[in-house]
Formats: sequence, C-alpha cells, structure tokens
Amino acid sequence: MRSSRAQEAKLAANDLRARDFRRILLIKLSAVGDVVHTIPVLNKLRRRYPSARIDWLVTPAIADLIRHHPAVSNVVLFMRQDWATPWRPAALARVAKLAAELRRARYDLIVDMHGQFRTAFFTLAAGAPVRIGFDRPRPEVWHASERTFPLEAYKHAWKGAREASWLAYTHRIPVPTLDVHAVDRYLTVGPMLGLDDAPADFSFPVPADAIARVEQLLRANGVAPGADVLLCAPGTNWETKHWSAERFAEVARHFLMRGRRIVLIGSARERAVCARVAAAAPGTVDLCGSTSLTELAALVLRSSGAITNDSGPMHMAVALDRPVVSVFGPTDALWIGPYRRPDAVLRADLPCAPCYLRQLRHCRHGHACMGEISAADVIARMEAILAGPRRAPESPTVETEAVPATE
Repeated sequence: MRSSRAQEAKLAANDLRARDFRRILLIKLSAVGDVVHTIPVLNKLRRRYPSARIDWLVTPAIADLIRHHPAVSNVVLFMRQDWATPWRPAALARVAKLAAELRRARYDLIVDMHGQFRTAFFTLAAGAPVRIGFDRPRPEVWHASERTFPLEAYKHAWKGAREASWLAYTHRIPVPTLDVHAVDRYLTVGPMLGLDDAPADFSFPVPADAIARVEQLLRANGVAPGADVLLCAPGTNWETKHWSAERFAEVARHFLMRGRRIVLIGSARERAVCARVAAAAPGTVDLCGSTSLTELAALVLRSSGAITNDSGPMHMAVALDRPVVSVFGPTDALWIGPYRRPDAVLRADLPCAPCYLRQLRHCRHGHACMGEISAADVIARMEAILAGPRRAPESPTVETEAVPATE
C-alpha cells in the first residue's frame, strides 16, 4: 500500500512539472519583508511560464512595491480590514466580490505562500484545479535541527501552514526542517513545478518617478547630489524587536561626525521613534513616513547602506544589494535574517532567544536580548562592512519534490 501511494505521489509530481500553466495566482499578502522574500518565487515562475498570466494577491499597503514588476500581470487587492470585520454588510459584500473576481479569473494554478485561513478561503473560492501551499505543522520538524530552542519559540515561531489552511491545497510543500531561511523555504516549491534551480533572484524595478522624488526629497533637506547617505531604520512592527532609540542616535552621531549624511526611514506609524532619534542626533534627516514603498526602495538603492532592526527595510537593503547591519533579539536570524549575510547580524547569545514574543510585557528577562547590543558593537560592524569591497549605488533599469494532499 505504501509503495502504491509513493508511486502515485511520484506520478503526480511529474505531472505538475510537465504542465504548462496559463493562469497563475501567487498569494503573499504582507508584510514588506515577506513580500520581498517571495519575489524570487515570482521571478522563477515567470521564467518557467513566460507567456502565462501571473497575478499577485496582496494588501494595498504593499501593492506599490510589486505593481511595477514586469513579471506581474495584475495586482489583486485584499482589504485586510474587511476580513477583520466580516459581520459588517459592506465588508461581507467586498469579501464576496473578491471571491467572485478570483473565480472569474479561472486560474489553473494557485501558489499560496501565506498559509492562513483567509488565504485558504480565497484559494478554495478561486476554484483552481491545482492549489499549492505548505504542509501542516509536524512536531518532528524540530528534531531536524541541531539547535535547542526556548519553549516560547516552540509556541510562537512559524512551523508550517496555519489555521488548517493546508486542507485547501491539492499539493503540499513538505517542511522537513525549520532551519532554513524563509527565502529558501519559499523556493522549495520549485521542484514541484519544474522551476529552475538558479540562486534566488530578488530583482524588481524601481520606477523612475520614485528615483526622481527621492532626489527631490534629499535636496529639499540639504543633502547634495552624490552625498554619502547612510540609512537608519529604528522602527519595526513588534515592540520586542526595537533596539533603543538612544543607541540609534549614538550610532547616527558617530557617522555624522565622519561626514556621512544620516537619513531616518520608516512608515508613518514609526514617526515617534524616528523623532526621538532625530532630536538626539542633530543633523539627521528624518524622512520617516514621507516615502511610498517604491520611494523607499529608491532611497535604499541611493544609499551606502542601512542600520536596522529586524524589519522590512533590512530585507529591502539585501534585495537591492546594499550593505546592512541589523540588531536581532526575539527573532531568529537563520530563519528570517538578512539573506545569506551572516556578518550583517548582531545578536546576544542568550538562552531565552529567539522567543518570538511580540510584546515587552511578556518578556521576563528585561529585554536583555536587545539591551546587550551596544552602539559601539553596531558602529564597529558597520565600519568594517563599509571598509570592505565597495558597492557603488546602481542605476537600475526602469521598467514600468511534490507531496499530493491525501487528507
């Protein structure tokens, strides 16, 4: 019986690799880093299916980053607030409208890289005959690692598709181990579809108007064309991932004294922490909340590097091949750090980390994981990276094995 099932699985895998899908939906709703990590999957899908329609289901807040990508045929918007309040008639109507829109597109392949109940719902609603997503969490995946994790990591870290979303998939991507970076985990869909095995390709276009807007912003804030710009991104979504504003300011003062222009970046909700850094480091340029995502990409590309927490700008800097130094605490750099940049990570080697706790009130160790990283540590690491082989800011080309489900 087991031999027969294995043979069926092999035949099903071969069938997927041989098929020429024509209408594809890629699902990754948010956030910036997660979407950046999915871009290599998009680029491989486009190379494998050069004439296919490839749509991406994403939140409006992130759509600006990918809508200009030549590999994307259409951006389909998911309104997060509608899903949060489905009892409201207007929200329910919009959810139903989106489901109907996906159904009308007649996708023959859906690749759900998000793996939550809401994405499983739309995956099923679209009615595609082939629906791929990650397998369900299995306890044995932890045993494949040689590392020991704190109890909180077992509770809160990603372990597989969530909220029973795996039941929506016709084919599930195996998760044999957690000890791979998210980018490499996403790319494990490749053997199922016969995608190429080339290295991860993060390339995405930065629109010309975004580049021009960034130059205008910099000039308006006294930054001359060609000036050496170093970015600081002191904000992040989780309060436990915040390195102190005071230490960011200390780092900023160091590089200001050495003639570099320091530019603070982040979303509108991070304005308060950026304002604290700016007040403690006179001479910094605070552009927090002043740029769109494509303008942020243009600013990262214009820079000599970035100093960040574990955040979207960190992943954007890696994707755009900029030097980066990132302070890590509650999250795991192997799973979600700067992709293939181990020298870019500063972390305290504490037994309580990574815990994947999001709120400081749940931390019983006084936020030691971040507190033990000093400004001097970050300065020394960034100076060493900047003293290495230099990457001049680029002028980008501007362009508008499978396991079938058995349960």
